[in-house]
Amino acid sequence: MKETILDAVNHVRTKNGLPPLNQFDPTARLREDIGLDSLDLAELTVRIEAASGVDIFANRLVRTLGEIEAELANGARS
Repeated sequence: MKETILDAVNHVRTKNGLPPLNQFDPTARLREDIGLDSLDLAELTVRIEAASGVDIFANRLVRTLGEIEAELANGARS
C-alpha cells in the first residue's frame, strides 16, 4: 500500500520537476511538505484509484500520506 502511494506521489512530483521522495513519511503533508497543488491532487487521486479501486477523497479531505494510507486500508475493508 505504501509503495502504491509513493509511486503515485513520485510520478506527480517528477512530472513537475521535483525530485522523488525516497521514503514514505505518514506525517508528510500533501501541499506543504510534498508540494502538490489542486491539479496535482486530482491527478494523484486518479492514479491511486486506478491502482487500488479506492477514491481517497470519497469520505473526507486527506492532508497527509498517512491519511491516504488509512483511506486505502478502510476502502480495502469495504
